[in-house]
Amino acid sequence: MLTSNAPQTVVTVPVKSIGVSLLLTFFFGPLGMLYSTIWGGIIMLIVSIILGLITLGLSLFLTWPICMIWGAVAANSYN
Repeated sequence: MLTSNAPQTVVTVPVKSIGVSLLLTFFFGPLGMLYSTIWGGIIMLIVSIILGLITLGLSLFLTWPICMIWGAVAANSYN
């Protein structure tokens, strides 16, 4: 039997909190999504700006909750 005395290396990644993600997206919307998903935050920022200009801001009642859900799901799947 071969035995090795080499130390084992364990790589850990920091976890992303779903609660922090929800809190950031509640207060900052698409910018808060940058905590959990960079591309999702960029996409929702562009979509929110375009739809916000077209609907004079009324679309934020739709896009803001979508940002919160997407951010929480992204943080959960990251973990």
